[in-house]
Formats: sequence, structure tokens, C-alpha cells
Amino acid sequence: MRVRNALLASTAGSAAILFQLGLAVPAQAQSAAALAGKVSSAAEPVMEGVVVSAKKDGSTITVSVVTDDKGQFSFPAARLEPGHYTLSARAVGYDLDGTKAADVTAGQVATADIKLKPTRNLSGQLTNAEWMMSMPGTDAQKSFLLGCNSCHTIERIVRSTHDADEFSQIFQRMGGYYPGSTPRKPQRLVGDQLRAVGNADKSAAEYLATINLSQHDTWNYPLKTLPRLTGKSTHVIITEYDLPNPLIEPHDVMLDRQGTVWYSDFGQMFLGKMDAKTGKVTQYPIPETKKGFPVGTLNLEFDRDDNPWVGVMYQGSIAKFDKKTEKFQTWSTPKEWDTNMDQLGHLALTGTPVDNKVWIKNSDGGNIYRLDLTDNKFEDLGSFKDPRSGKRIGTYGLHSDQANNIYLLDFAAGNIVKVDAKTKLPTVYLTPTPNSRPRRGRVDAEGRLWFAEYGGNAIGMFDPKTEKISEWKVPTPWSAPYDAEAGRNGEAWTGSMLTDRVARLDIKSGQYTEYPLPHSTNIRRVFIDDSKSPGTLWVGNNHSASIVKVEPLD
Repeated sequence: MRVRNALLASTAGSAAILFQLGLAVPAQAQSAAALAGKVSSAAEPVMEGVVVSAKKDGSTITVSVVTDDKGQFSFPAARLEPGHYTLSARAVGYDLDGTKAADVTAGQVATADIKLKPTRNLSGQLTNAEWMMSMPGTDAQKSFLLGCNSCHTIERIVRSTHDADEFSQIFQRMGGYYPGSTPRKPQRLVGDQLRAVGNADKSAAEYLATINLSQHDTWNYPLKTLPRLTGKSTHVIITEYDLPNPLIEPHDVMLDRQGTVWYSDFGQMFLGKMDAKTGKVTQYPIPETKKGFPVGTLNLEFDRDDNPWVGVMYQGSIAKFDKKTEKFQTWSTPKEWDTNMDQLGHLALTGTPVDNKVWIKNSDGGNIYRLDLTDNKFEDLGSFKDPRSGKRIGTYGLHSDQANNIYLLDFAAGNIVKVDAKTKLPTVYLTPTPNSRPRRGRVDAEGRLWFAEYGGNAIGMFDPKTEKISEWKVPTPWSAPYDAEAGRNGEAWTGSMLTDRVARLDIKSGQYTEYPLPHSTNIRRVFIDDSKSPGTLWVGNNHSASIVKVEPLD
């Protein structure tokens, strides 16, 4: 009873202080606030939709909230422990007017009003999507750039001074790099074969030379920005966890049944584990199965025993981690099938308990394998073809259902392919948007396949009962969703490598709520913790070595 009375007194005291300061008492503050204030500027006395971040000295964890329609923000006491915090704010077109900090004390509300001033470097604040919006040209011309932002920002291209001939040489060079390369850690492929780099042709090179600084000292087009998000989009708490090495690329982030966070590293041979409460990270070295070849992992999955598996890319293998023994078991492409471009990035485990078989995709040729765990033998089903065009299905994401049938998402066109596990026969379904470039995704608890439409700017869903595909267009242009997943609470989520936003879909109403992120965030896999409602989104920031948790408040 004493504890309850103390909590009530703390809550009442916090609310009273906020009221005396002339600040509204938002929902999260009503359960006791640790830090509150208001954001304003000379041009905008009230600034809604500004992301305010607080990071304690010496901590690896940053907590962020968003200002409401009165320009006010509030950090719940449960999210900021006592200590000295550095504050920052993100609002395109503005910079912080001087440094800002606050001291948080238990049982009290610290206050900190934040002033912003016009930025002197707007180009340095633009997201990839805003660069795409700003540059002249058709959508067809710009879409080439959707093959570039996996490794680096669009800003890197528009700030360059390359002419068309030099861009043509760059296309050739880029095709020789591992897809998990970054400017910090480029990795060359083995051999002379090159990866396709978008529609890299002369016309693309000529177009890029018109939007960079090869002909002008500055850009000859106005820089456009997206308006700040408002309303329900401000009802959110975002937590960022710094990873211990700046070279870590957390491509896929997932939680196991105990709530432990796991991630695959796109550029290094580690499987990572993180404690969501403390941010403590443990890295487990993955054995190299092809010495001298590029390193890094992509797809992360959990089996029925809650053990993580990863696709080990150009090492030509997949790996299972036994959490009890903390040892890896690996399976490699049979030697007679192996090539320098062998790439096992994707695998599917959902239906494995039915027949003890794991589905795997080899990006070299698009071949689909089945691994029988009974005798550890591989079966090659070959590459499937689009019956309408005769072209190979460009699989980027494969998912099994409860019967261990497999879905292939055709990133090269607009096809969803279902392969029957017993007959091995494919059935092809077309997305409503032509050439929508479906990728990644997940089969939900109802057996429906959810996926991202990278070229269709949408979330897609295939219902096997009706054999129909539904689409929901994401509100922000050039979101180019990478992945999509639906939870048990009637919501689906997607993320972007371009917008620094995440989007939450109310499936029943078809309405989206987007949430702004505190920093430039290159998102690949999305994972929903739907153990409570609303669900919590987990993503990796693939270019900034951090893991991000997004918690809607309603």
C-alpha cells in the first residue's frame, strides 16, 4: 500500500509541475515524467512533429519522443534513469540553437525548452526519399537509384562530380562488389563475374550526370523536403541501441520466445545477441566455409526449438546456432554445384517440422534448393520461370507455410510464386501493380503471405484461400518498402531504406500511421513483437550499427 501511495504521489507531483509550467499533460506524462519541455523557433513558435532525443552520458541507448500539437514533449520516467543527458532534435530545415542538456533526478520532472534555428546546410539533412523527390526526371529514370541505396546514400551520388563516362566505369566497378559492402568496408567478389547493378546503361549514366555537380557548383533544381508528421504519428517512443562495432550491419533483427534480440550481420561473420533491457551485446563468430570469399550474413530465422539460423551469403552455406551448446552447424552447397558467385542468403523453416526439409535460395542462377535434415542431402529444384515472359523468377525472399509449400517473391517483376511441396509444381500470381518488385515478407498466423512491394511503394498480401492479392500504398513517396510483416493485432508494418520513417497499417481500415525516426536509418528486415497491443516494431539500422525499437502509444 505504501508503494502504491508513493507512486500516486510521484505521478501527481509530476503532473502538477507540468501544469505550473504551462505544459499539457500527455498520456505518457500522466504515469510520471522524467523530462519535459517545448520545442520552438523564431519562424514556428509551435513545432509539432519534432523528434527529441535524450542520451545519458556513457550510455549506448538513446530514447526519443515526438512533440505534440502544442510543440511539447515528455519522456516517461520509466524510460530515463537518473543522470546527465545530452539532448538533440530532428526537424528538417532546422538545427539546434546551441547545445542542450538536462539532469534527470528520481521522483522529479526535469524541464528543458529547446530552441531551433534555420539550418545552413539543408542538403546535409535530406533523406534519400527527399533527394529522389527533388531531382528532375521521370520516375523511370530515378528508379535506377533504388539499386544504389543498399550500399550508400543517394547524397553520395548527387554530391559527386562524375560525368557520364565516369559513371559508366563506376557501374562496372560496383558490379564487382559484395552486396553488403559499404564505403567503410567494401568487399570485392571473387572471379570476373559481375552482379547486375540496376539498369546500368549509357542512358542511366547520362541521367546521373545531369543531377550531380559535374556541370554546376550547386544543384540546378530546388531541394524539396517532406512535411513533419503530425497527429497520431507523434504518439510514439523510439529507442536506439548502439552496437559495439561501427562495422556491424544488423540486416535482420528478431526476438526469440524469451524476448532476447538477435541480429544477422550483413558485412561480418557474426551472429549477434542483445539484451533489450541493458543493451549488452554478445557476438558469436560464424565459421568461414569458403576462405577468401566475401563475409556476411543475410536472412535470420528461428526453428521450432527457438534456435537461430542464418544464410551465410557468399560463403555458400547456411548455419544453425544451438543456443544450449553455443556452437554452429553449417551446410554448404555441394561441391559439384559450387561457383564463385554461389550465394545462399535466404532460407525458410516454418514448414520444416512437416517433412524435416529446409528451403534455400541460391542467388547464383536463382536455383531453389531443399535440404533434407534427415540425411543432410541437397535437392536442386532449379530456377523457376515466369510462364508469361519465360524469364527467370528473380527470388528475393522465400517463405514456407505450415504444409512446407514455398512462396517465391519475384523481385525482378511482379510475381508471387507458390511451389507445391509434394508435386514441385509452381503457380504464379500477378500483383495488381505491374512490376511491383515484391521482396522479403512473412507468412502470418492465418497462412496469408505478406510482402513489401519495392517498386510498387506498397505492402502486399496474398490470401491462399481466395488466391487474391491485396495492396496498400504507403503514403510517403519513394518509400520503396523493403519488407513487410503482419502481427496478431490487426496491424502490418513496413520500413524503408529511403525515408527515415516506418509505416504501420491498420489492416481493417486500410489507414496508415507513419512514425519519424531520430536519425538516418537504413532499414531491411522488420519484426513485430505482437505480444501486446499495439505491437512493437524492431529494425536494424544497417548503415549505422544500431538496433531500433518503435513503440506506438496507441
